[in-house]
Order: sequence, then structure tokens, then C-alpha cells
Amino acid sequence: METKRNVLVEGDCLSILPSLPDGIADAVITDPPYSSGGMTSGSRQADPVKKYQQSSQRLQRPTFQGDNRDQRSWGYWCSLWIGQCLRTLKEGGYFLMFSDWRQLPMATDALQAGGCIWRGVIAWDKTEAARPPHKGYFRHQCEYVVWGSRGALSPTDARGPWPGCMRVPVRQKDKFHLTGKPTELMRQLVRVAPPGGLILDPFAGSGTTCLAAYLEGRDFLGIEMDRGYAEVARGRLIEAGRNFGAA
Repeated sequence: METKRNVLVEGDCLSILPSLPDGIADAVITDPPYSSGGMTSGSRQADPVKKYQQSSQRLQRPTFQGDNRDQRSWGYWCSLWIGQCLRTLKEGGYFLMFSDWRQLPMATDALQAGGCIWRGVIAWDKTEAARPPHKGYFRHQCEYVVWGSRGALSPTDARGPWPGCMRVPVRQKDKFHLTGKPTELMRQLVRVAPPGGLILDPFAGSGTTCLAAYLEGRDFLGIEMDRGYAEVARGRLIEAGRNFGAA
């Protein structure tokens, strides 16, 4: 596949990633399905709408695929696509992957199984607006970004250091996916790539990583298997004034 920039490709990333050239990306920043949302096998296999949509929300968002694997198969699946992403990264490129608290141990294992050097965990503090499961319980206030690199990082890089904890609230008017992340959060994360650098997102969803890349002066290559969400992503990019391609 010819290296294209500022494109959104429809399809399964495990089918598309092998066609990408080696060493094209400055960073991989992605939010894969967690296959989480419950303590039992039955609850984890529920429709994502039931797992992640709060009943009080007036804005209903479509469901999505790939969120019902058990933990071992989820970890194995992650190691497969992470390995392909690592191949597309430049030496010294960054790999950032979202996780919740349930999948955090497996996510750190999968990152290393895929060949990345594990560098740490960034906490995303969703603020006290995050709902508690019930009284007598700590709020599920944080999600996490497991991060690493392909090879060594340059200690002379003029960018950074960046915060190890990012406090950004979820705003419903800025949420276009059941598990969508705030645009401001993603704008902070894409800065790990140099200006004009290429950011690969194999789970583009509603296009927030791609949009953040554009707003921060970076290029993007997004992959999304759900046609409905791919259309949402295209609409957001067009609204932002980005002329971009599709494949």
C-alpha cells in the first residue's frame, strides 16, 4: 500500500496494517476496544451500549464491534496488532494505547509482547464528574495510557517532558463515540510527534486522534472498521476544514 497522509481507511486493522510500509509513523496513538465493562464473562460480553452508555444520557450513540473478547484472547489480539504497529514506527517512535483499570495489567503485557519497550503509564483524570458505581465506593475517575517506544528515545529531544497525569473532563457535546476521548486530551497526546510528523491510529472511531493531529499541525493515518463511525470521523474533519482522503 502506498504511504498516504491524512487519510481514513475503512477496514479491519489486522488486514490493513500489514500493507503499510515499515518505519513511516512518528507515533501510534490509539484507543482500542477494552473488552471490559464488567466483572463476569456475561457482563463483558454485553452490548457496548449497555456497558458504557449511562441511562441518564439523552444523546444515544451507536454500538461498535470487537468489545467482547475474554481477557486472554484480548491480550493475544492486542499483541498481534501492536506488533504490526511497531513495524510501521520509526526508530524512537512513540506508542500510546488507552486502557481502563481492569485491562491495565494485560495491556502492559500486550505492549511488551508486541515488541515495544514499555516506558510507563499516564493517568487520565476525568475529574470528580466521573460517576461512582455506588456509595461506599471509590470513583472510577481515571483511565490510563500505556506508553512505550520502538527502541531508544533521544534525551536531547527539545519537546517535553509532558505531564504524567492529564486532568481533562468529558464533555458530552465533544463526545461522538460511546467511548470517545476528549479532543483536548488527544491534542495533548499527539504532541509526542514532531510538527508535520505522521500519527497512526488503527482504531480511529469517531476520528478524535485524527482531528487532534490536524489541529496540532501533525498528519494522520486512521483506520476504522465501522462504516458509521468512519462517516462521523469524516464529517468532523470536513467541519474542521481539513481536506483529506479516504480509502
